[in-house]
Amino acid sequence: MIARPSQPDGNQSTRFLLLYALAAAGGSASYAPFLTLILPLRATDLAGTNAVQLLSTVAFVGAIAASLANIAFGWASDRTRSRRGWIVAGLLGSSLLLLFMGQVRSTLHLIVLIAAWQVALNMMLNPLAALAGDHVPDHQKGTLGGLLSFAPGLGALVGAIVTIPGLADGQARLALIAVIVMAMVLPVVLFGSPRPMPHLMQSALAPPSDAEELERARPEPASSQVWRMWLARLLVQVAESALFAFLLLWLHGLDARSSDNTVATLFTAVLILASPLAIVVGRWSDRMARPMLPLVVSAFCGAFGLLVMALSDGTLGGIAGYGVFGISAGVFLALHSSQTLRVLPRPENRGRDLGFFNLTNTVPSLIMPSIALTMIPLFGFHALFLLLAVLVAIAGVLLALGRAR
Repeated sequence: MIARPSQPDGNQSTRFLLLYALAAAGGSASYAPFLTLILPLRATDLAGTNAVQLLSTVAFVGAIAASLANIAFGWASDRTRSRRGWIVAGLLGSSLLLLFMGQVRSTLHLIVLIAAWQVALNMMLNPLAALAGDHVPDHQKGTLGGLLSFAPGLGALVGAIVTIPGLADGQARLALIAVIVMAMVLPVVLFGSPRPMPHLMQSALAPPSDAEELERARPEPASSQVWRMWLARLLVQVAESALFAFLLLWLHGLDARSSDNTVATLFTAVLILASPLAIVVGRWSDRMARPMLPLVVSAFCGAFGLLVMALSDGTLGGIAGYGVFGISAGVFLALHSSQTLRVLPRPENRGRDLGFFNLTNTVPSLIMPSIALTMIPLFGFHALFLLLAVLVAIAGVLLALGRAR
């Protein structure tokens, strides 16, 4: 069990936590509205009936660029020992490139610009993630994870705002996204003023003065903890990515009356319910000093929801099963993001290591289509959901075994 610090000044300030959560939501808003609402329309204008192929190419190239850039700029922010400069540079660069999206006149230019935009975007996103590891102590990481759960919902809200009819169109819409993102990210850089946490910059792998004491305090190698966390998140992200892509098709197969509004409403409801639950669970894990237990429980609950979907032949059961999975996955991913900072052993490589963890966000979009195209034509959606339930359950087992050790 991890003991909580007893010092009255051991907590990070509430102001920094709230401003950081706002900045994290700004990170979500920097890409979610564009990728989900604006880019598909732009691709249709440029490619017409070949828009699906263009979007697939853009997604693949963008994922590769994002993965490499996230690792590279994480390493760079480690070496320079400065996060804020990279955050501001990435924010400005990605905002400028976003404005250029409205001027693209060919599919090739769009693909190249998307790759460059992803590079600039991850120049901001990785150092922003590492900033929390530099300043938020372990006994507040559950609370931080709960606050981070609001990021996807706020990102979606920004998309809803910029698409209000008559508010902004075309180039003005892109400019509005850039302004909103700046207003969300810059406050933590300019006014965060975090309390110094020098112990967070001390390596867990530093030579101990008492090897026996270290053995009692750290019974499991740090590398084992890291790989358990990495693989568990990857498995959950694969399941979420598959459902995000195919939920509408599956529900429409159960009931032809199901529409895109049905799925949009379902996604919104899941986001609304997951965020306050993540706050409550995260604060509980801090108070009880049980950081991994909520991850284990939410993983098994997510697997149960997928199992309900696999066994369901009706819309009501399918929606209920997805609700359980979606809420559980939302809690899991939010808390996992903060608890990952706990297990990374070397603060001097925190940004770089977070870049490798970011692969769990991009790799699923590359491997999920192959899984779905193999499973669905041969065995149907029920078999796919059963496979995903097994994968998410394995994630729970990995974390449970690590917690027991």
